Amino acid sequence: MASRRRFLELNIPQKIQLILSEVKMLTNAAVKAARARASAYKIADERGLHLFVAPTGRKSFRWRFRFAGQEQLLTIGQWPEVSLDAARARAEAAREQLGRGVDPRMAPSVMTFERAARAWHAQQLAGWTAVHAADVLASLEADVFPAIGTDELDAIDAPAVLRIVRSIEQRGAIQTARRVRQRISDVFALAVSEGWAQADPAAIVGRALARAPAARHHPALTTIEEARALLAAAELVDAGAVVKLASRFLALTAVRLAAVRGARWCEIEDLDGDAPVWRIPAARMKLAATKKLDAGNDHLVPLAPAAVAVLRAARALSDAGGLVFPGRDGSSPLGEGTINALYGRTRFAGRHVVHGWRATFSTVMNERRPGDRGVIDQALAHVLKQDDGTTAKVEGAYNRAQHLAPRRRIFEEWAEILIN
Repeated sequence: MASRRRFLELNIPQKIQLILSEVKMLTNAAVKAARARASAYKIADERGLHLFVAPTGRKSFRWRFRFAGQEQLLTIGQWPEVSLDAARARAEAAREQLGRGVDPRMAPSVMTFERAARAWHAQQLAGWTAVHAADVLASLEADVFPAIGTDELDAIDAPAVLRIVRSIEQRGAIQTARRVRQRISDVFALAVSEGWAQADPAAIVGRALARAPAARHHPALTTIEEARALLAAAELVDAGAVVKLASRFLALTAVRLAAVRGARWCEIEDLDGDAPVWRIPAARMKLAATKKLDAGNDHLVPLAPAAVAVLRAARALSDAGGLVFPGRDGSSPLGEGTINALYGRTRFAGRHVVHGWRATFSTVMNERRPGDRGVIDQALAHVLKQDDGTTAKVEGAYNRAQHLAPRRRIFEEWAEILIN
């Protein structure tokens, strides 16, 4: 207790606050004796410090404080790795940081999930496309960081992870929930390896997730007449010019959506020449990580005159040094669901999605050119097949001939029947 003279000089509210601030309700015996209940509960200690007891029996010290006018929560550490005395010392150090205007959650000594996740994300960048990297980080920022981002790694238990993925499942996004759980688990794999965490609480959660829906084909139109009608209908929708151009370019090139979203002007070769080509870097293709590092695996898409016209129109709208089809802010890729939303506003809603263009192209062109199945597969960047349908591993590894001339004829014929 403060000196008697100082205490007597305080007014009544100050005396009450001082008394409460110096009353320590927790003891080592009380911490040890705390048992799990049906729902989580807290036992207060002093000045916002408390023991949090999860339904699993896991105990952790947490501290409530206010920063920038908002109530915040800092996980001090898990018991018994962090003792009561150590928790009080850490809380006092955090108060000192708060007094200097520093957010205690960002203290270098505290390895929170968000810090670990960003470290994991940075480590994976070399093997990811820019679009995929942005999507992964966006999913963490939207669904994970708000829930456990500021928590210390060892304070996060399996029920906390399950609550996150269940909330995603409730939106009907079953596959997204499974991907997010895997990403959380990958973050903990790094954390355990680095010594930042003791275990991966997300590992067991996979068994509690909703059953993945049965695999099904992407909705796709199968006739050239309907494909042509869809493009015409999309042009009548009140939507941005970049979105419509991206839709048309996707249809003309039959590539995956990620390739179009991440397309950059530096990848377009000889646009105003006689043999325009889009060189999609191997790093942005759907390939094994080792193949992504080899420029020999770049995918070349011969550009038909109609595709060139789309690019010229896009060039007039965007920065010629950046993305071909940028999003609204001009620097990030077009939204992942933007083109599907465009189709959803036509009479073809539910009958065709962006990935369906690959099936439409394959179906129509194989019917027109049954003897060119191999060229059509190459145009789609499919793995080469033997006559019996098995993967031609040796040929796929050594035959890097691009066969651009026959592929250019395929794409030009496709463009003529689709656009004209």
